[in-house]
Amino acid sequence: MLFKFKSQATADMIMLEPDARKVLQIIGKDASPRGIITTDQIPQAIAALQAAVAAEDERAQAAKTQDLDQDPEDADGQDVKASVGLKQRAVPFIEMLRRSAAEQADVVWGG
Repeated sequence: MLFKFKSQATADMIMLEPDARKVLQIIGKDASPRGIITTDQIPQAIAALQAAVAAEDERAQAAKTQDLDQDPEDADGQDVKASVGLKQRAVPFIEMLRRSAAEQADVVWGG
């Protein structure tokens, strides 16, 4: 299933269900088929997403440091697994929220 986020201030944004569920959970919303993030809720949503991204970055950096401590010959990071993290999913959504807040537009999904 896909989640389509809409705002009158931006183009639509489409996310795969697992990514959308994670983002919605972080901002305290149910991943129901339809929903709304009101302009009053946007600042808290942005703050929650930024905090989650920062926490994930810290965990990733700590894991990388721990991996390098265990295998100092891997200093170039060649064996570090590449994955798409929360940051790659959340940053475009945060930008959508910022633009929506600037234009006093709610963000909705579904329907």
